[in-house]
Amino acid sequence: MGLHREYYTYVVASRSRALYIGMTNNLERRVMEHKHGKGARFTRQYNVNRLVWYETFRRPQDAIAREKQLKGWRRERKIALIEAVNPSWEDLAAIDPAGR
Repeated sequence: MGLHREYYTYVVASRSRALYIGMTNNLERRVMEHKHGKGARFTRQYNVNRLVWYETFRRPQDAIAREKQLKGWRRERKIALIEAVNPSWEDLAAIDPAGR
């Protein structure tokens, strides 16, 4: 039996609700990178560093497919997805830094 890994598709947002969708195999590390300005240029420029939504997957290809799917959605649909589980847009990493 091999080591079980988890993969994540996630959304980080700025206080003004600019959104960034990504995929990672280490959600805690990736969110900390966003918080310390080590994320993508867009996230640094717009201070997009609050984890507002994520999903967990067993296979990386599933997380990548979900990331691509979400990136193809209209903004309204992305907001509805976030608000279905996080209506107040709380920083989930502040609640649990591991994102669990």
